[in-house]
Amino acid sequence: MLVAILAIGTEVTRGEIVNTNAAFLARRVSELGGEISEHVVVPDEIEATAKALERLGQSNELIVSTGGLGPTSDDLSAQAVVHLLKKALVLDEGALESVRKRLSLLGRPMRASHEKLALLPEGARPIPNPEGMAPGFVVNIGRAKAFFLPGVPREMERMFEESIAPFLVSELKRSSHVLYLRAFGEGESAIAERLSGLEKEFPGLRVGYRIVFPEIEIRLLMSREADDAASTLGLVAQEVRRRLGTLVYGEGNESFSAYVGRLLRERGLTIAVAESCTGGLVGQLLTSVPGSSDYFLLDAVTYSNGSKVQLLGVNPELIRAYGAVSAEVAAEMANGVMRISGAELGLSITGIAGPGGGNEVKPVGTVWMALARKDEKAKTRLFHFSGERERIRMLAAYHGLRWVAETALAWR
Repeated sequence: MLVAILAIGTEVTRGEIVNTNAAFLARRVSELGGEISEHVVVPDEIEATAKALERLGQSNELIVSTGGLGPTSDDLSAQAVVHLLKKALVLDEGALESVRKRLSLLGRPMRASHEKLALLPEGARPIPNPEGMAPGFVVNIGRAKAFFLPGVPREMERMFEESIAPFLVSELKRSSHVLYLRAFGEGESAIAERLSGLEKEFPGLRVGYRIVFPEIEIRLLMSREADDAASTLGLVAQEVRRRLGTLVYGEGNESFSAYVGRLLRERGLTIAVAESCTGGLVGQLLTSVPGSSDYFLLDAVTYSNGSKVQLLGVNPELIRAYGAVSAEVAAEMANGVMRISGAELGLSITGIAGPGGGNEVKPVGTVWMALARKDEKAKTRLFHFSGERERIRMLAAYHGLRWVAETALAWR
């Protein structure tokens, strides 16, 4: 099934917002077996929208459109449809009642502008919006079934999953299977080199790569020519994991911090962190996962030398002798945060994120880390990262978490 994605909104054509809706829709449609023909963006203009819909309806079996369904004067999707189909806008009583109920829950009065939300093209079927007020609708345009959804990502995504995904599952004769693997630890070119020859080994396979800094997403797609595509894709994934080892940490949308947290929980480990140059970024990543309080006990952001001494018990003589960015200070930080928290693991990060502060001996991007565990001397690692400040901080946080994951995997 050929599927076109249409985004309606002048704010998108002008680059004022990023069209994340198209990325979500393309990915989900592909996962369900559809084939994306094109992404189209048009401004909030009736004529431009109608022309795009007419063209897309001639060459696609499905159109998913986002935007232009609100109560304001620039929300013109329904008007563009009636302009194209030579039909009228009619008040849908069911949609109007849904708007009333939503306003009542919010404690807001019904206004004349809200009635516009329930004006749908004649013959269109409304699509419920459980997250907002503006209902969507579906109508036939040319040879295509066209679904119109709001532009608010939260509303659009839920409406897609509840109304469009089931339709696709029922209508599609699956022509392809796709699997996404997530990796961290090496660059895109290095990973691609390790996976060279994979497509020859598995006929019908297409391998793609996407940088989601600092991670690499590996897309494995088995085409319609491949017999028993789903099971073959499982064998491909096994081979990718064999070649890349622990660089592959998960599938689908699993985050790296969720992966690390899962390992800690499975092994019954707790962790505390002492951060300097990363300024709490490791803690932010860990606490982005629900339930992280099971394993994450403390994040001490000891940015100044004084706080390293006062909070973590770092010997000031070490700082004077070796500097705050050193193996000796990193080890003391890790031991200190583990001691005051009672965690099984203590991770520390201290470095120079830039743009200033570096020198010939310790240039910008120099980062020392230490990992302490009970009854063992803290181990240290030296990293040299390149790039601007936020890039260095993010790489340091990820490599620190990767070290924690390696330790958890080897835990005895």
